[in-house]
Amino acid sequence: MTAQVVELLKRAGSRNGVLGLGGSPLGNLARPVTDDEAAETMRRAWDRGIRYFDTAPHYGLGLSERRMGAELRRRPRDEFVLSTKVGRLIVPNPRPREWDDDGFAVPGDLTRQWDFSAAGVERSLRESLERLGLESVDILYLHDPDQAWEGAAGEGLAALARLKADGVVKAIGIGTNSTAGLARVIEDGLVDVIMLANRYSLLDHTALDSVLAPAHRFGVAVVAVGVFATGLLSTARPAPGSTYEYRAPGADVIGRAERIATVCEGHGVELPAAALAFPLLHPAVSAIAVGMRSPHEVDENLRRFETDIPAGLWDDLIAEGLIPAGAVRAHER
Repeated sequence: MTAQVVELLKRAGSRNGVLGLGGSPLGNLARPVTDDEAAETMRRAWDRGIRYFDTAPHYGLGLSERRMGAELRRRPRDEFVLSTKVGRLIVPNPRPREWDDDGFAVPGDLTRQWDFSAAGVERSLRESLERLGLESVDILYLHDPDQAWEGAAGEGLAALARLKADGVVKAIGIGTNSTAGLARVIEDGLVDVIMLANRYSLLDHTALDSVLAPAHRFGVAVVAVGVFATGLLSTARPAPGSTYEYRAPGADVIGRAERIATVCEGHGVELPAAALAFPLLHPAVSAIAVGMRSPHEVDENLRRFETDIPAGLWDDLIAEGLIPAGAVRAHER
């Protein structure tokens, strides 16, 4: 299965691997982005060679899909890879509020309705395609199935399998920030790819043995997201007000980030560049995706992504006990 997804993502790659554009900021995550700013961001990403784009109905109650589709439907369909997600239907809010209450700066006249049933999966995809204005997506993920694991892992994954068998999508998977239950799904051959958020970064190695090892063994690709740890690793030094896991970080986490930054500086490398490169050291990781909300962020992330990282940096991080040896040694083997 990895070969299939890797081949799919190959059109989105560069010499340093695959960097995708994550669509949550285009859905006004945390703060507004105008339609013009979103369009300029997408155009800059395209002009700079980014060809993997990920979105979801959850992101801005469909706003991210609409904005992403408005630009992508102007492009040759065989020149980009697009993924979206199912599991949350976007429906009229029976108790409309002024603003969404789930982290996105959008009106609250709509809301999310969990639905991992076969009918819900099919409806979600159909409505996503309508918002995107496209006839197909390449990769379809169950979004946060840990919220309703029994139904999601059963009926939801079966529905995805049927869509793939019918040729509606090319690859299927799970998008989540939880590692629970993933090893079994991987070992049972139920997915082609896992999009894993916040569980494999310079600061969190939870997924190394629990997800990446079985994924590599059973031929399942991994797309790592949240590689900046929701902000703490996005600057050369942890900045005041930065978040970790979407909240204020503890002193121990800030201390580890500072130590990693010091090692990076010793090798002439910015902390965010190392954060982008780290997940791709593992052979199970086929791509990373990063949220971008402006042309400037596109340029900055690509500059960092194109940085050559000396092997000695990883050796020193291992020696300092800041990253596990298996993260690097597995790639060397």
